[in-house]
Amino acid sequence: MTPVINESVHLNLFKAKLSDHDFTRLSDFIYNECGIKMPPVKKVMLESRLHKRLRALGLRTYREYCDYLFRPEGMQNELVHMIDVVTTNKTDFFREPKHFQYLTSIALPALMSKKCTDSRRKLMVWSAGCSTGEEPYTLSMVLSEFAENYPKSGFDFLILATDISTKVLEKAKNAIYSHDSADPVPGILRKKYLLRGRDRNQNLVRIVPGLREKVKFRRLNFLEGDFGMREPLDIIFCRNVLIYFDRPTQEKLLNKFCRHLSPGGYIFLGHSETLHNMNIPLVSVSTTIYRKPG
Repeated sequence: MTPVINESVHLNLFKAKLSDHDFTRLSDFIYNECGIKMPPVKKVMLESRLHKRLRALGLRTYREYCDYLFRPEGMQNELVHMIDVVTTNKTDFFREPKHFQYLTSIALPALMSKKCTDSRRKLMVWSAGCSTGEEPYTLSMVLSEFAENYPKSGFDFLILATDISTKVLEKAKNAIYSHDSADPVPGILRKKYLLRGRDRNQNLVRIVPGLREKVKFRRLNFLEGDFGMREPLDIIFCRNVLIYFDRPTQEKLLNKFCRHLSPGGYIFLGHSETLHNMNIPLVSVSTTIYRKPG
């Protein structure tokens, strides 16, 4: 039976503490389910983030929460909510701008030259760990501008954007952001691709329909299956995601990425991520940018 919210329970929730035993149960489960490492130093963070789930479910202790989560009903109803609160989602428009400069000046021309015999196929891009959508919509702006600069080339693209958190995916699909969060978008692109809300007091903007239709969102857990990609990928952006996994898991995931990457395709990683001492079929072409030979 699903726990029932009891307001009287909330008065005692501040006394609830996450025991070492329950932390180990949860951290082991999070690692096995999502691949995310949760060392002891993150115990306080996990306790704080799960506190809201205890409130929502009307539970008194973290032991009760664990007992509920690990039952079949909890696996069905609570797992997604637990993942939503424990995953970190931080992103911005045009984050690490040098990546987009390299994309337009080097990667896209190289891929266009490679595709000269197969110009009918769309360029396939994957934003892996897309969070609230700023990265895939940035990519959509950059690729749309590139297409306009080469109108006779037949250049077209599709972006797959995935995340493990259903909460951030809903925000990404809505494509509504605060006006201030759009500050990194160059002025000319802001006027072209962002719509101001009717209520100026709310200070919101929304991505134009033309960009939104180029991005397809879906939930994806890196540890489940083989991603289910139907088309080979030309570009993968997986930035500041691998840092949450241990090195063996990072190497395993990157090799899975490469199996879906077409020869000559590119992978863009975060500024603190490296392939040093990993056995992966990629060559470094710039800082945190790699290419699959072929």
